[in-house]
Amino acid sequence: MILYEYPFNERLRTYLRLEQLFRRLFELVTRESPVDHHFALATIFEIMEVAARADLKSDLLRDLDRHKSLFEGLRDNPAIAQDMLDSIIAKLEQCYSVLHAQTGKTGQPLTENDWLMAIRSRISIPGGTSSFDLPAYHRWQNKPAAERRADLHQWIQCLQPLADSLGLLLSLVRDTGSTQKVAAMGGQFQQALPAGRPYQLLRLRIDAESGLVPEISANRLMVSVRLLRPNEAGGLQVTTENAAFELTLCA
Repeated sequence: MILYEYPFNERLRTYLRLEQLFRRLFELVTRESPVDHHFALATIFEIMEVAARADLKSDLLRDLDRHKSLFEGLRDNPAIAQDMLDSIIAKLEQCYSVLHAQTGKTGQPLTENDWLMAIRSRISIPGGTSSFDLPAYHRWQNKPAAERRADLHQWIQCLQPLADSLGLLLSLVRDTGSTQKVAAMGGQFQQALPAGRPYQLLRLRIDAESGLVPEISANRLMVSVRLLRPNEAGGLQVTTENAAFELTLCA
């Protein structure tokens, strides 16, 4: 099954973009090739670019606090496992306190590193990090993999509170959904949404062997999915096939 996700608002769209970048970063850091570590650095700079949005930190803190208040309201509920509830609240409190303690924008310590900023200024230029442009960077790429990995872990430290907060919030959002099996008749599916239910995320799983690609659009009133099939030229064309998939709406 292939999973597709569709955010209902711009805030969650930013969260998902950052989550994707962090997944790529943590994967690249574990590898040994200088090329992989080059793209790990490029990903760090992408995260800094996305995280530079002025209201991102306040949005995250507000969401962490809102979730904590919701879970606090479940205390002493006999239908709730209290030890699990305490664990979730503790994680929310930990993420909130660490993120709140950070001053300035995410990645601020990295902007004070002239060597890193020299790389950042040239990494978007095609071939801009050649050995004759950045000899010190070329020297770093030729260090043993363990030393490069240690440097990357050090630079990532100031980004870790952001990654931890995003991971926790998105896992809580995803856990609110209940999955239903639906069918697109003639390649089309629509579902009206109940009024007053503020959905945040749509998750769609479709069989990889079907070869179909879902085109999703959604708002507070309606979800619409159109199924497309890749053609020989590599593009996508509308199909009228009937197909089943799994749909999860997370509030």
